Amino acid sequence: MHIFTRTDELLESKETDLGASDWLLIEQTRIDSFAEATGDLQWIHTDPERARTGPFGTTIAHGYLTLSLIPVLVAQVYRVEGAKMIVNYGLDRVRFLSPVAVNSRLRARPFLANVDVTDTGAQVKLRTTIEIEGSEKPACISETISRIYF
Repeated sequence: MHIFTRTDELLESKETDLGASDWLLIEQTRIDSFAEATGDLQWIHTDPERARTGPFGTTIAHGYLTLSLIPVLVAQVYRVEGAKMIVNYGLDRVRFLSPVAVNSRLRARPFLANVDVTDTGAQVKLRTTIEIEGSEKPACISETISRIYF
């Protein structure tokens, strides 16, 4: 676990692989809950019977579900203590490279790609790879940007 308490510590760790989170099982109940919350009820996500005969042979997680797991997974790898607040600032790039079949296990591998000092703290860009256990090709690679206020 990397713990940062100051902007200069973040700067010193720029261009650093921060490690990997624990594996997280992607169960049908999680996929169904995400579908219900977002209104994306497409059968490839929510209908196991029909999905068996579909292109993936099973249901798959929504790409945005995979993306939305980044904060919870990355929190296992690094955190910032002493910040007044941390907010999402945006995304520079997102690619969904492989479907995530139901009952797959995922983990995050964040890389601290950039740190810019701001008047109120720092702006941090993480390049996070979401790995699928047993697969050479990742599920997702994204660049997320956060604003950290000290």
